[in-house]
Amino acid sequence: MIVIPPRFALRSDLFAFLWVFVFLAACSPAPTPTPFLAPKAVQPTESALLGQQPVIPTFTPPPEATVSPTPTPPCTNGLAFLEDLTIPDGAVVSPGASIDKQWLVQNSGSCNWDARYRLKFAGGDALGASIEQALFPARAGMQAVLRIHFIAPAQPGTYKTAWQAFDPEGEAFGDAIFMEIVVMQ
Repeated sequence: MIVIPPRFALRSDLFAFLWVFVFLAACSPAPTPTPFLAPKAVQPTESALLGQQPVIPTFTPPPEATVSPTPTPPCTNGLAFLEDLTIPDGAVVSPGASIDKQWLVQNSGSCNWDARYRLKFAGGDALGASIEQALFPARAGMQAVLRIHFIAPAQPGTYKTAWQAFDPEGEAFGDAIFMEIVVMQ
């Protein structure tokens, strides 16, 4: 047994710690170095050395299946009258009065109305309005307000006007819209 004088006691603990550290480090396995592999140069093929073209494999894709597009069914046109927003039927107006008639309708078809859709005079008296109007654009299923400006006739009497929607091909569709006024002196 080794006796260490007290003045060296602190140093002996440090010495023991260092000794254990060195011992453990010496016992641990050494890391295996990763070998370095230098890149290899591409060697010419035998056919290239003989001046011939190398054979390159070709890929032929499988034939494409012919898929015929599914035809889109044609849309249908529809216009449903909902209500008179201004000038109820039988309204009394003054001779020469300016009339701002508005109808609430619904695009009841599956076609969207665009600038190619028209509202045309269908009968009665045009009451000073152009006989062809733009049909307000409306998506299928949506409501729209149709508006035409009329001028009441100068002569007293009952006047009716009827209007019909037309698609881009010139085919009439949907409910006709009407107005009836009474011109009083």
